[in-house]
Amino acid sequence: MTKQIRIGTRDSELAMWQARTVQNELESRGHQTLLVPVKSQGDLNLDEPLYEMGITGIFTKTLDVALVKGEIDIAVHSLKDVPTQLPKGMIQAAVLERADQRDILVYKSTFNPDDHMTIATGSLRRKSQWLNMYPLHKVVDLRGNVNTRLAKLQNNTDWHAAIFAKAGLERINILKNLRGSYSLEYSHLDSFIPAPAQGAMMVAAMKENTDVVDAVAQLNHLDTQKCVDVERFFLRRLEGGCTAPIGAYAVIKQGRLHFTGCLLSLDGKQRIQTTGISESLDWHDLEEFAFAKAEHILNNGGLKLMADIKESLK
Repeated sequence: MTKQIRIGTRDSELAMWQARTVQNELESRGHQTLLVPVKSQGDLNLDEPLYEMGITGIFTKTLDVALVKGEIDIAVHSLKDVPTQLPKGMIQAAVLERADQRDILVYKSTFNPDDHMTIATGSLRRKSQWLNMYPLHKVVDLRGNVNTRLAKLQNNTDWHAAIFAKAGLERINILKNLRGSYSLEYSHLDSFIPAPAQGAMMVAAMKENTDVVDAVAQLNHLDTQKCVDVERFFLRRLEGGCTAPIGAYAVIKQGRLHFTGCLLSLDGKQRIQTTGISESLDWHDLEEFAFAKAEHILNNGGLKLMADIKESLK
């Protein structure tokens, strides 16, 4: 196609890195592109915890509006920020190959989990999983882009550690310089189940814009798409959105999809978990498999737990 593809993105360093990655992939295939940065409501309001803002897609809504209005041709997102129900006429045009999905603990040299620690995170899922392991610790809210959050951790003498997605710090070359730039250390939280689609980038487009959809489809990584679709089917059935402590992770090994999912109470005291393997990678079978895993959660205390969470967050 000869038309210039306008790429909408948030204007944070990480979001711009993601958009430029998509831009480079498209331009390497002969397409002309233009980056169109915007600020999301989630970026503008850093004082209120995400779950109290009461809006799903807090980081995607501004780009969704621009896409529907035709002000941009595609939008690049961290897929974990995207609601499971897209606006009418909008499609998931491509999912790029997933980066490391794990959470990491970034901490000061004085960190000792046996002490009474203060841990910072803006994620209910991370908060609940941490309290599930360390119920006596204090967890405080942390907002802002990656650099802002690291600076807050570094400068706050009452905070001992914060939880981040590893992929975000790797993508903007912070992780390897963490000790030198911030005097901080990190370790993997291998027991944590990540957010659905964590580590994956998604490109959204309007279905009717067929030339753009066809161009972007070349970027799609099929195995990643199948895994994150299962995670998001699971999330959709639990009706979690961004306001419930839900984790999900799928990976394809030797032609089979291995899945782990969980739902926790806000205080971390309750944890309901499910695992399973799908022998089929057919789309319909994968959707049924994901919904069955969610039903297992709901039928084993999850239905009441979800109701309690929604009531607590009103």
